[in-house]
Amino acid sequence: MGWSQLTWSWRALLLVVFFWGLISLSSAARLGASRQKFEVKKRLKRLNKPAVKTIQSPDGDIIDCVHISKQPAFDHPFLKDHKIQRPNFHPEGLFDGNKVSETKEKSMPITQLWHVTGKCPEDTIPIRRTKEDDVLRASSIKRYGRKKHRTVPKPRSAQPDLINQSGHQHAIAYVEGDKYYGAKATINVWVPKIQQPNEFSLSQLWILGGSFGEDLNSIEAGWQVSPDLYGDNNTRLFTYWTSDAYQATGCYNLLCSGFIQVNSEIAMGASISPVSAYRNSQYDISILIWKDPKEGHWWMQFGNDYVLGYWPSFLFSYLADSASMIEWGGEVVNSEPEGQHTSTQMGSGHFPEEGFGKASYFRNIQVVDSSNNLKAPKSIGTFTEQSNCYDVQTGSNGDWGHYFYYGGPGKNPNCQ
Repeated sequence: MGWSQLTWSWRALLLVVFFWGLISLSSAARLGASRQKFEVKKRLKRLNKPAVKTIQSPDGDIIDCVHISKQPAFDHPFLKDHKIQRPNFHPEGLFDGNKVSETKEKSMPITQLWHVTGKCPEDTIPIRRTKEDDVLRASSIKRYGRKKHRTVPKPRSAQPDLINQSGHQHAIAYVEGDKYYGAKATINVWVPKIQQPNEFSLSQLWILGGSFGEDLNSIEAGWQVSPDLYGDNNTRLFTYWTSDAYQATGCYNLLCSGFIQVNSEIAMGASISPVSAYRNSQYDISILIWKDPKEGHWWMQFGNDYVLGYWPSFLFSYLADSASMIEWGGEVVNSEPEGQHTSTQMGSGHFPEEGFGKASYFRNIQVVDSSNNLKAPKSIGTFTEQSNCYDVQTGSNGDWGHYFYYGGPGKNPNCQ
């Protein structure tokens, strides 16, 4: 029966039903939007603690100086009565962060951009304020501050379908087959170009325990460019942890309870400045992560002077004892825009064979042994899914100890 054959009353009824449906949809949408707004507000309130002092960074970040006892870590039910620790032992090793060759291969000291406009008082820690837009960029409010699953490179047994499915690509050096109680590296800092906002490029070290299944424990630290997470293309210091292969536990920086910060000078997630330029000045950061033999917490140090804080041992299962694998290197997301390999760069965006001043490097890579000593790693392996896109080359010498150059441009004639 057509519209013209319906009686007037039937037509009126159908129109009422139609408009009622529209009203219901729009009120449901309004309800959904207000629910989302409420959830975002709740999340921001939990993350942004009351500040003793606020510093406006030149890059647009707001750094809140929060009293050390009010930081997000203490939202964790197990940390309600936790007494803030200091490390009992510090690993002894061959290289301090400043020991580099006095020739052209000299790198400069590095700081964070917000330092130019102020510093945090004693007994506070600097926290990068989370804004509404940061949370709204995430795939969901619940997933904000978390990595997507399966982002750890699994040397030797990478299956091609797994690589493409997860979209993550790596160029790393690694050691396995022993018990490791920490790792150190000095990491060259660049600003790689990111093709898509949902992609990232990072350079980090991984402290790994357990299998590569659902129970993987990981502590990670380094630098990253992530438009999705930070809303810009700045190079930023970051950390990450998980005790269940990125499923329900862990997060970046201080975006959940877990990592306890003790340092008032370095902000997790804040921009690093200055950064290296091609055939120009080179800058690097030194990161050390080690397990305190007495308390069992995993500590992190940035440079020679900044002990940043620790991951309490109870957060982990396998890492409560030791790590079974250490990895150093780069990672990017390849979302295959328009069916092609991404042109997101890793490291400097140049291949390892270009060498110093052009390719990105890790130098003085070391592991911490059971006696809490820093040692040169034995039997370093390397791994990359597609060496025509991103590659890695290792070496060693007197000044740099064990080192490697890594990275690449992504999409190029040999990488489609």
